[in-house]
Amino acid sequence: MSVETIERTTTSTVRKPAPRYRVLLHNDAFNSMEHVVESLLKVVPSLTMPQAVDIMMQAHTAGVALVITCALEHAEFYSEGLCNLGLTSTIEPDE
Repeated sequence: MSVETIERTTTSTVRKPAPRYRVLLHNDAFNSMEHVVESLLKVVPSLTMPQAVDIMMQAHTAGVALVITCALEHAEFYSEGLCNLGLTSTIEPDE
């Protein structure tokens, strides 16, 4: 009897997490605080009312506030949505 040996090579894939991006809200002198909070809640549905108020107040007092950290595609979507509602928003890599 002959025994046949089958050699298997295994490859392991190491998944790198997708780069994360920060969506920033910048203060402006045009929009009311209520409009900013409503816009945040409309564009980023995972935010709660207290979180939206905190973000608005942070932007108001410090000039800029972190809205959310997420994958690039989502970050672009959120930032664009905020801009479409008259707010000033940018994204940057989360380092």
